[in-house]
Parts: sequence; structure tokens; C-alpha cells
Amino acid sequence: MCSGCGFPAAPGHWTEAGAATAPDRLRARFRRAEVLKPVLRAYGLTAHDGGLVPGIQISTLSGHQAIVRDLEDLWAAAERMAGRPVDPLDPCFIGGGDGGR
Repeated sequence: MCSGCGFPAAPGHWTEAGAATAPDRLRARFRRAEVLKPVLRAYGLTAHDGGLVPGIQISTLSGHQAIVRDLEDLWAAAERMAGRPVDPLDPCFIGGGDGGR
């Protein structure tokens, strides 16, 4: 159990498949957070994974924060915090648009 957030230690995430060692899993977490940043930025949100707590920290530009366990929780929290639907498969994020809103 994490003393910082109260979440139990996660067994791993599917995006970490192939990460054989703890440093590899940590790099996968950091990479996942980097991929989330431009998507969430378009909705006025930020994502951070410092590797210390099991989860991803999501914040509004005004400072409201939440720690989520996984990507499923992240999208739900992002929609609540943004006050509108969040579509990570929008063409502007996957190479079919202008890359921004």
C-alpha cells in the first residue's frame, strides 16, 4: 500500500508488456505519461507520473488534482475535470489532423 496515495501496489499495466526489469517498467510508465501529455493538454489538463506512487497524477491548469490508478480511471477523471468528453482517439492525436485544437 502506498503511504502517499493509499492505492495498493499495481501488478503492472498492459503497456508495460515486455518490460522485464523494474527499471524497464519505470521507463514504460514515464513514456506512457509523456504520450498522455499532448492529449490532455488539448483539454486544459496535465499528466504526471513521478514513479513514486502507483498511479498517474492528473491536474487542471487551476491546480485541481487527482491521482488515478490506470488509463481507464484517467479518462473518466479527465472528462470530469475538463467538463466535457475526452477522446484520445481524435484524429488530431493519432496523425490524422493538425495536432492541436
